[in-house]
Amino acid sequence: MKLNLKNPIVFLDLETTGVDPCKDRIVEISLVKVMPDGSKEVKTRRINPQMHIPEAASAVHHIYDKDVADCPTFREIAKSLWAYIEGCDFGGYNSNKFDIPVLIEEFLRAGLDVDLHKSRFIDVQNIFHKMEQRTLVAAYKFYCGKELDEAHSAEADTLATYEVLLAQLDRYPELKNEVDYLAEFSSRGKCADYAGRIVFDEKGVEVFSFGKHKGRPVAEVFRTEPSYYAWMMNGDFPLYTKKVIRSKSSCCATSTTKSKAFRYRRQSHTSICQRARSRSFSIRRARSVHSRTSGQAPYSKFPLAEGVSYRETGDTESSMAGTGK
Repeated sequence: MKLNLKNPIVFLDLETTGVDPCKDRIVEISLVKVMPDGSKEVKTRRINPQMHIPEAASAVHHIYDKDVADCPTFREIAKSLWAYIEGCDFGGYNSNKFDIPVLIEEFLRAGLDVDLHKSRFIDVQNIFHKMEQRTLVAAYKFYCGKELDEAHSAEADTLATYEVLLAQLDRYPELKNEVDYLAEFSSRGKCADYAGRIVFDEKGVEVFSFGKHKGRPVAEVFRTEPSYYAWMMNGDFPLYTKKVIRSKSSCCATSTTKSKAFRYRRQSHTSICQRARSRSFSIRRARSVHSRTSGQAPYSKFPLAEGVSYRETGDTESSMAGTGK
């Protein structure tokens, strides 16, 4: 079989520091350039990502920091790479969702605004999923060698599902015939809600699994952006998901209420002290004015001799207080 090509097509695969196109970097790129005449060129190069390669990523592609320490950065090869692939179409496995977006991000970070609008993208994974259905009918035929005649009949589907599991245990000896093991093996992670919108991270903290806050703790988001809680509660989310976020919001609200109560008590105490000081100052000022106009000591417990003014005695409120009288 020979591809019918009008333009060269580049099949690519990237090994990266992770799976986030926005944050992760390429550590290895492999290109297979197929020409319209059927000839092909293969080029593979490792790249210094200028960041630590996480151990989890290295465990997959077996590329470590020391392996790329002396390799060029993407910025250093960006222009020559673009010259090699410009005008080509592209192919890959899950490339439309991962490899192409990661590659474009790297070009932009290198200051190269590339244009792929005229290119065509073939994603082999999408063809696989469309041609080989992932339905119960397909699984029943593959594992049990039978046709599911009454597909979408609840009873027939239930019995077929049970038979498929038994056939899977027979086919794959590495699978343990234990419910706990099979439940863990078939799960996609521990979820806080059944829809998988909120999951537990490696520390057991509830985090969002979708949207702009993906990976962030639910409590943190609701504390810093209360409108996000309102958006979810008013949105088309499952009721149980809303129940989960309601409980998280209640915890945040309780914490916030306690914090506000503390601030209120502190402000109230400060206000009382300020009023007390203000009142004390007013009283002292009034007594001072009285003493100047009447000649009487404001705190004098003993009458002055006739004809002797308070000013003449040299006594003051503080001096009298100091005598202990």
